[in-house]
Amino acid sequence: MKISVLGCGRWGSCIAWYLDKIGHDVISSGLADAPEFIQLKTEHKNDYLTFPPSIRVTSDLSEAVAHAEVIVISISSQHLRSYMTDIAKNNLDGKTIVLCMKGVEVTTGKRLSQVVGDFVDESKTPVAVWVGPGHPQDYVRGIPNCMVVDSANQEVKKRLVSEFNSDLIRFYLGTDLIGSEIGAAAKNVIGIAAGILDGLHYTSLKGALMARGTREIARLIAALGGNEFSAYGLCHLGDYEATLFSPWSHNRKFGEDLVQGIRFEKLAEGVMTSKALFLLGQEYGVDMPIVESVYRVLFEGENVQERIKRLFERSVKKEF
Repeated sequence: MKISVLGCGRWGSCIAWYLDKIGHDVISSGLADAPEFIQLKTEHKNDYLTFPPSIRVTSDLSEAVAHAEVIVISISSQHLRSYMTDIAKNNLDGKTIVLCMKGVEVTTGKRLSQVVGDFVDESKTPVAVWVGPGHPQDYVRGIPNCMVVDSANQEVKKRLVSEFNSDLIRFYLGTDLIGSEIGAAAKNVIGIAAGILDGLHYTSLKGALMARGTREIARLIAALGGNEFSAYGLCHLGDYEATLFSPWSHNRKFGEDLVQGIRFEKLAEGVMTSKALFLLGQEYGVDMPIVESVYRVLFEGENVQERIKRLFERSVKKEF
């Protein structure tokens, strides 16, 4: 299968490496002036992995799109709309777009597949998402994991799982596109909360965070028309180890650095996602105290300790 991976960051480069490894014809494409692209173009490697000679690296978006049967996109979620403006200038008929990014568009509250849907006719250009746990640092060492592909197009979903599956990544067929996307995005917000607890040396509270965080995201998924049990699958709860505990998690590290007064220089998708989910919760009347707490701390400057205190002062409720 001919595949172009658009985005040369940590995850985008890992996807290109993986898809080449399992036998696909892969182009890796990025912005010509981006440091991560320049390193891959000049050295054919980055801080996480080395590309084999079979992977072509280009900054020519038209070349990358023309090459591909499947276009995999792995960029910052808040930049997807502007990027799709450029991608959609090319003929996309007959191609499949796969989103390997986790977020919700903060300006509209749209899921990322909906953003792409604003630019393509999905009867001609199907859209899928690829979500779930895993770190490039583990995959390149041969440590396997499980992930999910979901799409409104059943045949496309089955074909992608068949083509992408291997003994390094076991893929499952997603059954709830809304839940898969919201759950994947939300785990980054819970990851920031976990980092905050680590920074405060409240690590033992992360068990409760996992249980209650999953519960409130399940409520949001249901309110949006999805299956609340998706929150307990690979897209969300199944991704917690990689996000709430791993030293490599950008979102967890962002939260830890935040309370310790350290500036975090890398992308933490959960920051803008916390705002998007807070606004969705307000719109749909969903009680999400953890998401709200992260939002209030990040965007309104509320004191972390005070927010935790307020969480514990909430009225007593049934667990389920």
